[in-house]
Amino acid sequence: MKFNTKAIHAGQKPEETTGAVMPPIFQTSTYAQKAPNDHQGYDYARVGNPTRTSLENLIAGLEEADECACFASGVAAIDGIMKTLRPGDHVISTNDLYGGTYRLFTQVFEPYGIEFSFVDMTDIQEVESAFQNNTKLVWMETPTNPLLRIIDIKAVTKLTRSRNILSIVDNTFASPYLQRPLTLGADAVMHSTTKYLGGHSDAIGGAVATSNKELMEKLRFQIKTSGAVPGPMDCYLILRGIKTLHVRVQRSVENAKKIASFLNEHPKVGEVFYPGLESHPQHDIASQQMDDFGAMVSFSLKDDSIEKASEFMSKTGIFTLAESLGGVESLISHPASMTHGSIPKEVREKAGLKDSLIRLSVGIEDVDDLIKDLNQAF
Repeated sequence: MKFNTKAIHAGQKPEETTGAVMPPIFQTSTYAQKAPNDHQGYDYARVGNPTRTSLENLIAGLEEADECACFASGVAAIDGIMKTLRPGDHVISTNDLYGGTYRLFTQVFEPYGIEFSFVDMTDIQEVESAFQNNTKLVWMETPTNPLLRIIDIKAVTKLTRSRNILSIVDNTFASPYLQRPLTLGADAVMHSTTKYLGGHSDAIGGAVATSNKELMEKLRFQIKTSGAVPGPMDCYLILRGIKTLHVRVQRSVENAKKIASFLNEHPKVGEVFYPGLESHPQHDIASQQMDDFGAMVSFSLKDDSIEKASEFMSKTGIFTLAESLGGVESLISHPASMTHGSIPKEVREKAGLKDSLIRLSVGIEDVDDLIKDLNQAF
């Protein structure tokens, strides 16, 4: 079954009682039992919900995983993964990382005794040098947020498998339409389903897909025990969004390529970060492990000041100044003060994230209108 068909049918079948084509919203907190622990697969909605199960089956199918666990948000999914570790364990992560992930790692889990090393994961030798005797997990984000760096998943997972260490990829920026990390050797893949999977900026959610049964058992335990679960309405909205994932992302990618080329040739633009450009340092790796290059574009102005960047962002009309990404509408944001504001300035700058960087989430509007909007902002 090809991806465009999977996006609509993977793990899905008409609801058994009524034949409903779309999974119903099971808005319930508990389920009747014939006798203690004698039920129809569900006992309490924190543990499981049929609408959530439909969503989990669909995401697992798209990521070519055996199972998927859905959470209340992307950060909740990461939190669930980190809670499978214990004090004294060590994690290797990329130094170009979503600010919310960095905050969770350093401000929540470091005080509990989990150790983290943040390295340039585009340099495989730097990754190899970061392994310690207590390393238990390698956390990848590719393309990275917000500098759109590409990590060679096959190369990194070759290192982790030889050491029997878990490797997990945050696949939010790519979506399974463009990249499927499990087929490249990763043990699990994580999504903020708020973004491309939901695709309409109307629901918050997260997911972890894997064929590693031991990891999934631990995640199910976290869901039952910590309770960071999505409600059935959010699951339904994300389910509905996934059914158009392929057509939405394809249009967004087509738009992003034209916008990246426009920015790359504009006299007032300094640097453009987009893996689809041949000048991108990891363009070849992206070509090998992704089906296309994504719809996120970051850039800086030639007048490399935060004041000029702020002035530019305040002038766009179709591009909305807002956090998040992956919706049908185009968004513009300032990573240093918005999505990555929780990362100390010196840490951001060491990783290459300047205060003047601008990030675009390119939507599905007419690309001529989007380019015109950016052009007038200059």
